[in-house]
Amino acid sequence: RGEVDYRTSVDDLNLAKQQIFERLISEELSDGQCGGFLVWGDPTLYDSTLRILQAIQAAGACAFEFEVIPGITSVQALAAQHKVPLNQIGRSVEITTGRRLAAGQVSDAESLVVMLDAQDAYRQVVDQDTEIYWGAYLGTPDEILISGKLKDVADEIERVRKAARLANGWIMDTYLLRKP
Repeated sequence: RGEVDYRTSVDDLNLAKQQIFERLISEELSDGQCGGFLVWGDPTLYDSTLRILQAIQAAGACAFEFEVIPGITSVQALAAQHKVPLNQIGRSVEITTGRRLAAGQVSDAESLVVMLDAQDAYRQVVDQDTEIYWGAYLGTPDEILISGKLKDVADEIERVRKAARLANGWIMDTYLLRKP
């Protein structure tokens, strides 16, 4: 799928969510009541919840205020569960998507956090001497962690990921790739 198709799909999904959110806010909350949206991971990383709420406000169909209460991001949970820092001393970290990794659109950062990878894009760097710290369902009872040299654990991650998606009907995973 091309970048234009991807962007159109995301825009369509966000418009559908916006209509649902707007209906919930206007029909389910009375004046003075408080509602909430629990966002998996972090609403500031690869999530459109904040943009959707801002679009509803800009449209002016219903007036409301909102605040963002920070929690633990999936990136923080990944590093904590593997007991590793995201960066190496004096080195950079990049956070990106599986789509960008698969397309080779990443910087030369020594540590690369990858989210939203439906394509097993880590296979793009499997021949390098790269470490991976992979986690799925982070912070839940179903949490799964795998780490090691990517060339040694790539097949295991793919197998476990497919089985988990089949068992649960979905998967939410994140990983850190680290150059030596």
